[in-house]
Amino acid sequence: MTTIRCDVEPSEVGLSPTRLDRLDRHFRGYVEDGRLTGWLIAVARHGHVAHLATYGTRDREAATPVEPDTVWRLASMTKPITSVAAMMLYEEGAFELKDPISKWIPSFEEMGVYRSGSSARPDVRPATEPIRVWHLLTHTSGLTYGFHHAHPVDAMYRAAGFEWGNPKGVDLAGCCELWAAQPLVFEPGSEWNYGVSTDVLGRLVEVVSGQSLDSFFRERIFEPLGMVDTAFDATAVVDRLAAPYAANPAGSDSPPVRLPGDPLVSPPEMLSGGGGLVGTASDYLRFSEMLRGGGELDGTRLLSSRTVSYMTSNHLPGGVDLEEFGRPLFAETTFAGVGFGLGVSVVTDPLAGKVLTSEGEYGWGGAFSTSWWVAPREDLSVLFFTQLLPSSTHPIRSQLRQLVYQALL
Repeated sequence: MTTIRCDVEPSEVGLSPTRLDRLDRHFRGYVEDGRLTGWLIAVARHGHVAHLATYGTRDREAATPVEPDTVWRLASMTKPITSVAAMMLYEEGAFELKDPISKWIPSFEEMGVYRSGSSARPDVRPATEPIRVWHLLTHTSGLTYGFHHAHPVDAMYRAAGFEWGNPKGVDLAGCCELWAAQPLVFEPGSEWNYGVSTDVLGRLVEVVSGQSLDSFFRERIFEPLGMVDTAFDATAVVDRLAAPYAANPAGSDSPPVRLPGDPLVSPPEMLSGGGGLVGTASDYLRFSEMLRGGGELDGTRLLSSRTVSYMTSNHLPGGVDLEEFGRPLFAETTFAGVGFGLGVSVVTDPLAGKVLTSEGEYGWGGAFSTSWWVAPREDLSVLFFTQLLPSSTHPIRSQLRQLVYQALL
């Protein structure tokens, strides 16, 4: 176990202590009025943790407080880790970004594209473009999520057992077979849509490397970086695992509702590279600092600095943002002025979203309202952890940005 702690005074790295108090005071209000049960905020600059705050409980019913070593469901904050794993294999020459994924997962060779009709009687035509590796990394594959409830193909995913979970008894390879049997929402490369692309990317990592995804993560990323508490299986850390909550059906101003059951306390059947990991703030900060450092941390290099720069550039065709290229659906970022790289969102126009931010800022969040970003121009890493589903319940991410950036001197 490693515990995150401050190692520098905020003023030494250009942060105002009194302005950081505004950040903590604002989010304490979320707990005091019942919107959240508890949270952790970490702000690092120039490689030093300058601000660390916790408030509230990690388990409201047990009255256990949030602590620096609390373990959180990372949900879609798993996606950047899977993307780094894929790019590590790319650097070894295992594939090219333009390669069709059917080279390794044959079930995706002959895909159909939804054209019209209902989920029960869809008009499906053969795809003219294969799903390529870069399509998975950029969410331009045409794959989707069942929980969107916005398209007939979403309903087809739900009918196949995919909404907020996966069919019982089906592993990652089996899930890929089931996804490949569904039509695509659009021709690969033609639009952006949040979906299971990164889960399929995780399967690609398995096939190319010859390792299970958990083994690859552990041996190639977690152990080298000292991420000792991050895993798909929370059994070893269940005593520190934060409880999951959902938005109250009575309204966003009502206390969140405890979710029943806790599947993470046993080894998962399906290793979800799109959302299956748990971990601590300390661990995720080490991952973040590796990227902020151009692929290297404490003498351990996972990626070339050029690869990190390439990943964190906008790969949407024509350099457009998600507002223009993406479908107006749930995602872990705003759409205006934000493009998408290889596994992370990228701020292309800091003015467009009307929230304080920085050009080139990249990151992602998770369905349980967690958030992470790196601002290269400010040499800044920021983490926010809580456990409220879905992440669209409150404007946490926009408020976090305005309160962190206003604290920079």
